[in-house]
Amino acid sequence: MKHITCIDDLRTLHQRRVPKAFFDYCDRGSYAEETLRANREDMQAIKFRQRILVDVSKRDTATTILGEPSTMPLILAPVGLLGMQHGDGEIHACRAAQAAGIPFTQSTMSICSIEDIAANVEKPFWFQLYVMKDRGFIKELIQRAIAAKCSALVLTVDLQVIGQRHQDIKNGMTIPPEWTMSKFLDFATKPAWVSGVLRGKRRTFGNIAGHVKNTEDLNRLAEWTASQFDTSLNWKDVEWVRSIWPGKLIIKGILDVEDAEEAAKTGAQALVVSNHGGRQLDGAPSSIEVLPEIAEAVGDRMEIMFDGGIRSGQDVMRALALGAKSCMVGRAYAYGLGAGGQAGVAKAIDIIQKELLTTMGLCGVNRIDEIDEHIIAM
Repeated sequence: MKHITCIDDLRTLHQRRVPKAFFDYCDRGSYAEETLRANREDMQAIKFRQRILVDVSKRDTATTILGEPSTMPLILAPVGLLGMQHGDGEIHACRAAQAAGIPFTQSTMSICSIEDIAANVEKPFWFQLYVMKDRGFIKELIQRAIAAKCSALVLTVDLQVIGQRHQDIKNGMTIPPEWTMSKFLDFATKPAWVSGVLRGKRRTFGNIAGHVKNTEDLNRLAEWTASQFDTSLNWKDVEWVRSIWPGKLIIKGILDVEDAEEAAKTGAQALVVSNHGGRQLDGAPSSIEVLPEIAEAVGDRMEIMFDGGIRSGQDVMRALALGAKSCMVGRAYAYGLGAGGQAGVAKAIDIIQKELLTTMGLCGVNRIDEIDEHIIAM
C-alpha cells in the first residue's frame, strides 16, 4: 500500500487481484450506464473557491452522525457480496471502519451473516434492509439485527424493480459462479483471492442461508432471492418496519423532493440522497444534482446523507457544501477491500480523510460545520 496515492490506484489493484465477474459487479452500472457516469461528471464539474491567508492550523474532520461522534462525515455504505471481493470481506471492512471511527453498514445481500460480523467486531454496526415478499423472514431479519445490537437500520427503497446490469449477464454473474473455461482460467490466475475466499466463513448469502429449504443448493438459494424483491412495496411498509425496529431509521434511495417530503413524515431520523450508484434507473439525475433541493426541502426535519460518486475527500467536501451532513461511500472502499483486505479499506478511508483535510485548508475552513455553499465557486 506504500505507493497507493488515490482511490483510482486501489481500483487498478482491485481489478488486477479479483476475478473479472466480481470486479465488474462492484464497478459497473445498469443499462447504458448514463447515471453511473453522471454521478462522477456532475461531481467533478463543481469547483471550489480557493481562499488564502486564513489560519487553518486547527483543521478537524470530526463531526456527529445521527448524534454519535465520528472522526469524519463518512459512512461505509452497504455493498453486496463483499465476501466475494475478499474472504470474510464484511468483517474486514467493518473492522477497518471501526478502527477509523466511522460507521459501517452491512448489506442484506452480504456473504457474512449479521451474527458472523457481530461475533468478530468490537462495536455495533448499521444494518441495511431490503423488504422482500416474505414478510415473516424480513421481520426475523430485523429481530436478528436488534439482537446483534445494530445501531441503525438503513431501509433501501429503490430496488422494487431491478435494473439490468449488462456486464453481470455477460460475466455469468451468479452465486455460486457460473463456470466457463474463461472464468476458470481467470480464477486460476488469482490464487491469493481463491485462497482467501476459501478460508472465509461462507460463500453464499449468509443472512439468507438456512431460511430456504435445501440451502446446500446454492442455485436454488440465488433463485429464491431474485424472486423476493417486491414490486408492491409502498409507504405503508415503511410504517410496518418502523413498528418493529426500535432504533434509528435511515431511508436510502431518495432522488425526488416529493419522496423526501414523504420520508420526512415517517419518523425516520435520516434519508440518503442516492440513485443506487447508477445501478438502477438509467437516465436518472445524478445524486449531486438533486441534493441541494432535497436538503432545502427537508434538511430541517431529518439528517441528510449523500451517496453517489464519492471517490475523494474533495467529493465529500462538495456534497457537504450542497447540503449533506455526511456521505456514504461504496465503490471506493470496495476497491480497497479487493486490493488489500482490511488494510486496503483502511487505506481508502485514510486517503479520503487526508484529501478532505487538505481541501478544507485550501478553502480556508477549519471545521466540518463551516462547510457550506460559500466554498463553491460560482
